[in-house]
Amino acid sequence: MRCFMIDYVAVVKEFIVSNFLFGSDGGSLGEDDSFLENGIIDSTGIMEVVAWVEETFDFKVRDEDLLPENFDSVKRLVTYIAKNVTE
Repeated sequence: MRCFMIDYVAVVKEFIVSNFLFGSDGGSLGEDDSFLENGIIDSTGIMEVVAWVEETFDFKVRDEDLLPENFDSVKRLVTYIAKNVTE
């Protein structure tokens, strides 16, 4: 299922808040806040994010894409998703 015309920021933020912040303090999560530096997600959690991205947005995350540049903040993750959904 490809997702078009959706608010990627809201979808990603909702997933992060629900699964890693357990619904608390999601309002203070900024789009540029580093997941790793802020202790929101660890390396194991990144794999959970990857699985969610693949299932939700219907594309395979390539091994070479598993970089902080793609997965370490809401903004970076949204940019990565948008790029791959439209390819």
